[in-house]
Amino acid sequence: MEPLRTLRLAAVNIDGVLLNDSFSPVLHRLVLKCGGTYTRELEQRLFSQSRLAAARVLLEETGADVSEQEAIADYFAEREHYLRTHPVHTLDGAEELLHRLRALGLDVVCYGGLDEDHFRRHLGAWEQLFTAPHYICTDDFRPGIREIAEDHFGLDRHQVLFIDDVARFAGHARELDVPFVGHPSTFEHGFQRELMRELGVRHLVGGLAEIDEQRLRTLDREAGLDIFWHDADSLSTAPEVAK
Repeated sequence: MEPLRTLRLAAVNIDGVLLNDSFSPVLHRLVLKCGGTYTRELEQRLFSQSRLAAARVLLEETGADVSEQEAIADYFAEREHYLRTHPVHTLDGAEELLHRLRALGLDVVCYGGLDEDHFRRHLGAWEQLFTAPHYICTDDFRPGIREIAEDHFGLDRHQVLFIDDVARFAGHARELDVPFVGHPSTFEHGFQRELMRELGVRHLVGGLAEIDEQRLRTLDREAGLDIFWHDADSLSTAPEVAK
């Protein structure tokens, strides 16, 4: 394949993109367990936050009489219980996507809010498909766009494609004019797809196979022209990238 011209790195979220979404159902259970109501506003406030920030939101919204650290411990206990019957697994098309990104000349890094052990346990067999450091834990610096693009790889933000399942992350990508593909969860009580649509995410996919070579070349063209978050009408009249 001919390498892409502008994009240099694909940063791919781990849970919800390469692995199944195990966060939405656990947070849903925990909110109800704490006596709260699971709404789109609450989901938006909880997602793509540090553990401590999410715990504060949970306690604020539910009034649960526990400390922030106890709320975090409750989350991981609920997660462990959930995973007994809903184990973590790679999503259809995940490995093929990684090969496709590499074949187009991109470096690839994985990121997420859990510790590196989570990556090693579930994606360690594919480590050769990722560029060092392979995985970046973003719990201490959400959303992590600047840190991944600039600090870790020394790239301009328009040279990095982010693939994520969370609308809050998409909102940050839009503010920074960063190339973005949304892969929202199909969780029945979730709101991420409609939130992404409201944000104007144009590259919104239901499966990883939809992030094919044609779409990736379109993304590369839009990044090169600095028109990534523009409306569809402006894209139709945009000039071609110079050969």
